[in-house]
Amino acid sequence: MHVIIVGAGVIGVTSAWYLSERGFEVTVVERRAEPAAETSFANGGQVSTSHAEPWANPGAPLKLLRWLVRADSPLLFRPRADWRQWLWLAGFLRECTPQRTKHNLAQLVRLGLYSRAELQSLRRDTGIRYDETTRGILHFYTDPAEFAAAREPARLMTELGCERRLLDADEAIAVEPALAAIRGRLAGATYTAGDESGDACAFTRALAERCRQRGVRFLTGHRVTALRAHGLHIDHAELVDADGAYRQLRADRYLLAAGSWSPLLAEPLGLRLRVYPAKGYSLTMPVADDRKAWRVSLTDDEGKLVFSRLGERLRVAGTAELSGWNQALNPARCEAILRRTQQLFPGAGDASRVQYWSGLRPATPSNLPCLGATRYPQLWLNTGHGTLGWTLACGSGRAIADLMSGRRPELDFAFSR
Repeated sequence: MHVIIVGAGVIGVTSAWYLSERGFEVTVVERRAEPAAETSFANGGQVSTSHAEPWANPGAPLKLLRWLVRADSPLLFRPRADWRQWLWLAGFLRECTPQRTKHNLAQLVRLGLYSRAELQSLRRDTGIRYDETTRGILHFYTDPAEFAAAREPARLMTELGCERRLLDADEAIAVEPALAAIRGRLAGATYTAGDESGDACAFTRALAERCRQRGVRFLTGHRVTALRAHGLHIDHAELVDADGAYRQLRADRYLLAAGSWSPLLAEPLGLRLRVYPAKGYSLTMPVADDRKAWRVSLTDDEGKLVFSRLGERLRVAGTAELSGWNQALNPARCEAILRRTQQLFPGAGDASRVQYWSGLRPATPSNLPCLGATRYPQLWLNTGHGTLGWTLACGSGRAIADLMSGRRPELDFAFSR
């Protein structure tokens, strides 16, 4: 059984690994010259089940209104004459009820815990190294009201099996001494010891190499322009290579794992995926002073930023910009991330050697990925993971391989049908 996977980010490559394990012949088509060259290239690095609280929650609409007037706000909405953007926003607002938030949180925690366990198992089996750190994730708060509001989600997550422990300021500093620089501003923290961090790009490329050793074929520098169907039968994928040459590629099954470009490929087939790009930013810089740099992966609630330690590199990522498929760096957003980092951890990194990056995260209104079947029997989905692609990759890849091979996944999740 031959399957074509569209996209070689962390989602596409983990899917390829598990499908090859199930005995499929796999071809991965990637428009970039190598795997993990887009959204998986320089993300925040967190494997964070504890960060699974949906963006859409009862308090989100008011925050959005406050952030609309700030150019450096954590979420920037740039209205466009784009019906996809407005449909996404309407769907987001519908997901902000307490009932929907609770449902979505439970789904994300289940998938996150399953995926984290699969990542750990895969790491043991393959010996892949990717600057991983298994010291947990500390989510710290500088606003007492936000810390108080974190108690209920922490309780719910703990009930669902993801222990998120409440800490006072001194306990937080005991976990991560680098926070001592802002002791007077710390309201408290939550700590999830089971979470991890690591370089998603290094992981994806190492796993892609192991996939090749298993016989998985990678067509890099090839862009899928369309999936062509006759009725409900997918006949072929249309590709354009790096030289502009057109070709067709046929398979028994097709898996759409193209991130933010997935809805554009699905739309001509009459499939409207509720996926819209949320542009995120990151900076990476060398450690300047090890005594001032963090070692535990952190989440800054006020700045909506995540901090990871990747060996001798510091990675800081965050913000979301709903402005279509534009990947250009916004200097104001980059400077805001660096400024916040220097305020929290002065002298930790070498800002003279900072590197900035932006990528389009495929967000759904609910934060739940599109994972499962479509009305086309040959076409399957593994896309729409938003900011949690690295967190959910191994679990999603294992689950979609089970579904495509006719097995029931070891996971209670609202799969696409």
